[in-house]
Amino acid sequence: MTVTLKDFYADWCGPCKTQDPILDDLKEEWTDVEFEKINVDEEQDVANEYQVRSLPTLIIENDDGIVERFVGVTQADDLEDAFQKAGA
Repeated sequence: MTVTLKDFYADWCGPCKTQDPILDDLKEEWTDVEFEKINVDEEQDVANEYQVRSLPTLIIENDDGIVERFVGVTQADDLEDAFQKAGA
């Protein structure tokens, strides 16, 4: 089972900068989760496909599809719960 966190962000987004260190810490702990950063200004088609309207948006996916979607700055505990739910 592949678990992926898609981090939709933009360089001009203040809350995205708050989210970054939280994700950096998780990346070290959860080595079996793939972390993908998606710049919505450069990849608008992907953002549209996932219906991203606010930033940051974090989407946790596994092989079956989207498990959890978080809008706004999300704490590590909530993301870890979602990783476990997704099968990581």
